[in-house]
Amino acid sequence: MSAPPKFERLIALTERLTEALQADIAALERGRAKEMRTIAPEVQQLTALYGREAVGLDAASARAASPELRARLTQATKRFHETLALHARLLTRVRNAGEGLIRAVALDVEKKRSAQRPYARAPLPNTRSTGAMIYNNVV
Repeated sequence: MSAPPKFERLIALTERLTEALQADIAALERGRAKEMRTIAPEVQQLTALYGREAVGLDAASARAASPELRARLTQATKRFHETLALHARLLTRVRNAGEGLIRAVALDVEKKRSAQRPYARAPLPNTRSTGAMIYNNVV
């Protein structure tokens, strides 16, 4: 296949994936993770197609493309990587906040269960903590 159509297709895929990531970032900033587009099947298919197209791009086809086309692909890829990095940072923040909230609730529940009641008739049995429900021990 000649280079220009392959480059055009790769540029279009890169721009569509960048738009999907930007929509995800906007949804996460609004606090609406359910509105993320990257979990949609069509975006997953775009991602797989992008991977195949990017792997199929070799040095010979890159040399056959015009400098303008190469510059457009370079700019689109640069925007894509910047947006992807921002998306990853935002997802990490949301995940850490969620895990921190779960840990705080679990610690509060544990504290309330183990609280001594000074005026109880008989001492309450010491209940063993079930521990916090943590998805990732990084927090």
